[in-house]
Amino acid sequence: MVDSKATPRGVRQVALPPAARTLSTLSHIDYEDAFLVETGSSQSRTGEEWARAILEDAPTVIRRQLRWGWFALGLKLGSTGSGRFVLGWEVLRTTPDFALLAASSRLGMPAELLFERGQDTLLVATFVEQQNPIARAMWAAVAPRHRRVVPYLLERGARS
Repeated sequence: MVDSKATPRGVRQVALPPAARTLSTLSHIDYEDAFLVETGSSQSRTGEEWARAILEDAPTVIRRQLRWGWFALGLKLGSTGSGRFVLGWEVLRTTPDFALLAASSRLGMPAELLFERGQDTLLVATFVEQQNPIARAMWAAVAPRHRRVVPYLLERGARS
């Protein structure tokens, strides 16, 4: 992929492939990012299984911090005990190759997470819609931390 930027953990931030962007169901996308991690021959996992490995198999303290952060951003999360959700994110679409997770928002910032497996890679993309100035300001403050946390989660999840 072009425009890749290496991170210290071996996960690369990459330009979002146009085909991946078309999987989003948001009415418009105000923020997007994409990260790519090498997975080797772990292709027995579906996109949804990758999402669960990365988010639900994280240590308890990390899962709590993620859910708290998402709640603070106004995301409406579902049950962590339901198969329809991955750590509270609704499984909107799932195929063997990708899973699209969604969370609506109390503050005008609905978001989606895409987990798309490639031949020896996993692409994880974040899509955020910002419906008002408060949502724009909140995301601008959080985005740098988001771009640090995602590579950590991906590196950890790819090793599991």
